[in-house]
Amino acid sequence: MKYAITGATGHLGQQIVAAMKPLVKTSELYLGVHTPSKAQAYQQQGMHVAAIDYQQPEQLRAFFQDSDVLIYIPSKSHDSYSRVQEFENVLAAVQQANVQHFLVMGFIADQVNNPFALSAFYGYVPRRLAGTTINYTIVRNALYADPLIPYLPELIERHNVIYPVGDQALSFISQIDSAAAFAKVATTPALLQAGRIYTLTQSKAYTMPELAAVLSQASGQSIGYQPVTLQAFGDLYDQNGEGQMLASMYAGGALGLLATVSDDYQTIMGHPAQSLAAFLQANYHEVN
Repeated sequence: MKYAITGATGHLGQQIVAAMKPLVKTSELYLGVHTPSKAQAYQQQGMHVAAIDYQQPEQLRAFFQDSDVLIYIPSKSHDSYSRVQEFENVLAAVQQANVQHFLVMGFIADQVNNPFALSAFYGYVPRRLAGTTINYTIVRNALYADPLIPYLPELIERHNVIYPVGDQALSFISQIDSAAAFAKVATTPALLQAGRIYTLTQSKAYTMPELAAVLSQASGQSIGYQPVTLQAFGDLYDQNGEGQMLASMYAGGALGLLATVSDDYQTIMGHPAQSLAAFLQANYHEVN
């Protein structure tokens, strides 16, 4: 078997590789990375590492060739147009490289009325794939819980959660749980169903007062909810030009479009995803 994974040195990619290791032979793992020097440890463990560039179709085709399962993790570009161009390159390579099954990462902010700057990309992918003859499965993630850990000290200092989503709720999944589900789907024929779309979330979504209460419990500090405006949020977190993209995501949240809850994780793994409270309590105390 050949399991190919793109973005293998990214945050989710590393977790997927770790989740795949107990399930398959290391020699069956083919890892596409932007910088091979960051993947030397993988090579030392017997995995295959190749440099890939989403803008180099020939390179993609060579890496994808004869993959039994290809796990595609999109790049971190901040606009839908760039990602759609990237996806079209990937799709062309998949169609030319005898890929048996294409396993694609999605995101719950893919609705047609979602103002999120990347919603057009996440909505495009399933519609585009539906018009092909490719065997594909999509795994849609909720918001990652992981960034809440390094964010907690700032929230403690502010004494408030400031997400501009009003009275709407947000749904989360941890990267380690997401990766476990990706690995289980990739290696389980009964789950790797053509055209199937899974949605990975915890068992409940959280309103901002509820999120503040969970964060307070995890940190031992009092945190409330005092939202800022979308513009202020974008200005606050405009590092690397990401501010307006992040603000647009929470604009979707304010419409109730990031509150999806699904039992697909339990369908895949046989148990619920780790709760947000348990995730925060375990990981916040590990780093503090």
